[in-house]
Amino acid sequence: MSLLVQTVGAFFAVLALSVTIGVPKKYLLYSGVTGAAGWFLYLAMMEAGLREFLAMFLATVVVALASNIFARILKAPVSIYLIPGILPLVPGLGMYRTVYYIINQDNSMAGYYFSNTMQIAGMIALAIFFIDTFFRMVKRK
Repeated sequence: MSLLVQTVGAFFAVLALSVTIGVPKKYLLYSGVTGAAGWFLYLAMMEAGLREFLAMFLATVVVALASNIFARILKAPVSIYLIPGILPLVPGLGMYRTVYYIINQDNSMAGYYFSNTMQIAGMIALAIFFIDTFFRMVKRK
């Protein structure tokens, strides 16, 4: 699938989640753009040959950065953009494969996918932490 099609799909997926979790209408477009930008960057970096963990980290940095910028400009909580924005980046396939191999009693593959999924989730958490810490430090000055 092309980058553009997947980016548009990510935009609408984030938009749908935003509506579902009750994001106010005036912020819906921004949350969709945040998620689409992160997914586009992730896909572009994967196509460029970057390692998955680095691509995930950098894409999440963009999502967290955009979320904080939108929150300050539009005077809204960061979570309105951040929670829906990371939706495309969440390693759902890795979680599925982990459970699949556990059910099939293939502990080797289950362990591999569990480890991979936890590393990706760790990259997401680390990127959010870095950007949040940066904005907290800037706010103090």
